[in-house]
Amino acid sequence: MRQLRWCPLAGILVALISAPATFGQATESAEPFKVGTFDIDGVPRVGLVLRDSLVVDIAEANRGLEADPAYPKMPMPGDMLELIGRYEYGLKYRLYEIVNHLVGNELLGSEAPGYVHPVGELRIRPPIMYPGKILNAAVNFYSHVNESGTEEERAAARRQRRENRGVPYLFLKPSRGAVIGSGDEIVIPYGRDRTDWEVELGAVIGRTARYVSAAEAQDHVFGYMVSIDVSDRGGRPPGGNPIRSDWFVGKGHDTFAPQGPWIVPREFYGDPMENLRQTLSVDGTLLQEARAGDMIHSLWELIEYGSSIITLYPGDVINNGTSGGTAAGAAATRGPEDRFLKPGELVEASIDGIGTLRLPVVAGEKPPGETGARLPPVRSYR
Repeated sequence: MRQLRWCPLAGILVALISAPATFGQATESAEPFKVGTFDIDGVPRVGLVLRDSLVVDIAEANRGLEADPAYPKMPMPGDMLELIGRYEYGLKYRLYEIVNHLVGNELLGSEAPGYVHPVGELRIRPPIMYPGKILNAAVNFYSHVNESGTEEERAAARRQRRENRGVPYLFLKPSRGAVIGSGDEIVIPYGRDRTDWEVELGAVIGRTARYVSAAEAQDHVFGYMVSIDVSDRGGRPPGGNPIRSDWFVGKGHDTFAPQGPWIVPREFYGDPMENLRQTLSVDGTLLQEARAGDMIHSLWELIEYGSSIITLYPGDVINNGTSGGTAAGAAATRGPEDRFLKPGELVEASIDGIGTLRLPVVAGEKPPGETGARLPPVRSYR
């Protein structure tokens, strides 16, 4: 039997969980954890986040664990997509064993091994580099319905929507290029001056989902993270096709899909339709605060609808939509001249039980020539 370094009552329980040779594979974690991607020695690596302050390099921690013959060999994931895909097929129990070993042997303090890093010393990357697809729900909070109208108009619109919810409205948002992590910069595209903010809950798919019912949807979720749907409200450049709406221009710029700071596996978060609280502030001013009760369609209904159109794969993301308090709605708080993001500001988006994204805002550099979504239009638009 393994020799224990300490044996208070709580420690005995941890030891029982963390001794696979005697008691079988760990089925519980001594502490809840989160998972993320961090630059360690200049290389993006997947890590366990403990106590929101420590990052455990999974691959190195596993090597240390396997030095004990009680633990069978198990290859570790090379990235978050692999971790998500393997999580329910035995990998999560090895992650439990890593946590139990560290907690049970009091290795998270001054005697922490070299593969345990203070989170403040690492660059936080987007947890998933990069999702296969990102589905966003448009106008999925009652407080976001007709946000620019008068109070009477808004009340009437919300009442009308409650009486006829219809089906969800989902749109695709770009992944690589748009996805950034906490601490990265939101870049206001050159020539654009109506950049908006939208804090959202990102649900990460853990099991392939096709024609999944709302009642079964939760079983297909790996975990949850904070997302921001940064939006360009400036509309299409003039000239050419007179289509009024352009979701690519509105949602598809570089840096417009911040995600993170890490993912909370669903077993450690609970039901988001009961405990969700999402907030966003700009330069310390709280502009958005919402709970699940304000949602028009539940997260499970969004997954049902999305999976009825396209197969959802592990690592895909569905964002639940945002509440009132976007740029137009914030005019009363900040003044009409300040309603959109400006270079030098700091955006902070939080979800209780998950964490906070902090992103500085910068101005985009002038591109070569008269190209892109900026004004005036280029000759090719005509």
